[in-house]
Amino acid sequence: MNAKAATVAAAMVLAAGAGLARADGGAPVRVPVDADGVQRVTIVGGSYFFRPNHVIVRAQVPVELTVSVEPGLVPHSFEIDAPQAGIAVHTELGTTPKTFRFTPTAPGRFAYYCTHRLLFLRSHRERGMEGVLDVEAAP
Repeated sequence: MNAKAATVAAAMVLAAGAGLARADGGAPVRVPVDADGVQRVTIVGGSYFFRPNHVIVRAQVPVELTVSVEPGLVPHSFEIDAPQAGIAVHTELGTTPKTFRFTPTAPGRFAYYCTHRLLFLRSHRERGMEGVLDVEAAP
């Protein structure tokens, strides 16, 4: 294979991988309330994605959120900043899961995302590493 063909093939592989990373989230995840009254959800980050990328919880019910990242070389973070709803999580991600507890106080739609950015490149959030936490009103 000549150099031009190799370059085109490499570009196609990278483009395909970028498309897969953005499509990784799947269907929204409605978090059930466990017998102890807590909503438990795990979110895993990776190469410019969060899985799941759409989580639905209920207001006024405690949430236990566990976050981690798949093994890799690129560092990632997790941030959701919604003080109006009693939600604030800011952490660097590692392969060892970290767990946070909060109780959403108000319904709404809140973004979670990676805050990292490499110099002169789009941010991880702009590359698709974001998701949505929907907080529904308590019944």
